[in-house]
Amino acid sequence: MFLHKHPYKPFIQSDTEKLIVGTLPPPRFSTGDLLEKDVDFCYGSYYNSLWLFIDKIHNLNLRYDNSQEAIDERKQFLIQHKIGVCDIVDSCEREKIDASDLGMQNIQLRDVVGYLLKYPSIHTILFTGGNSKNGPEYFFRKHIKEDNLKLEVVSNIVPRIHQFDVSSAKRLRDAKLDSVSHHEQLSHRAESRCIKTVSLTSASGAANRAIGSIPLYRKLKRENPTFTTFDFRVLQYKKFF
Repeated sequence: MFLHKHPYKPFIQSDTEKLIVGTLPPPRFSTGDLLEKDVDFCYGSYYNSLWLFIDKIHNLNLRYDNSQEAIDERKQFLIQHKIGVCDIVDSCEREKIDASDLGMQNIQLRDVVGYLLKYPSIHTILFTGGNSKNGPEYFFRKHIKEDNLKLEVVSNIVPRIHQFDVSSAKRLRDAKLDSVSHHEQLSHRAESRCIKTVSLTSASGAANRAIGSIPLYRKLKRENPTFTTFDFRVLQYKKFF
């Protein structure tokens, strides 16, 4: 059994406003066996197109290699645009050493809600995938149940948008602290803080088949036969990056 531990700590600044939440990078990022065009940073797999989309949207001319310069370029972009990264899976076990979400077992999740409470500037979560089993939104829904939170639908059109009030999680966690008296627990009312979540179409090539069934993609493809699944995701991601 292979222990797949996330190789990167959450990348969040004091003024971060949007948080990218995925699952885990491929196992080679944990073992250090990077490919020539991989970047040793969040979403650094050359076969995960997130940075290719961002590069196209902002015309960044990013490097795609194992250099420190490539890492710094991505960090600079995230800091400049007040975007953070906090994948939800801290570790898992795998019988087969691959990047399949469905292949994850004995999964340990990160406390994403805790990071939301720690960094009050965050107002949006960008899931790099939907609510399919073992996807980031799937795990997040499971995670927030511990704080009696639930996603409320804002839009059911891809990319699906939800929202929730994270302030109730703060009240619940404060109530568990020994230093807070019962009377103070009842009287304390944290200000409402609404977090929006956006379930983006996965940047993985495995999502191409799913894109083919999306009505908007079919419409755009009919209008322009050269329109690709890459173009579709660039169009989608551009609204949020």
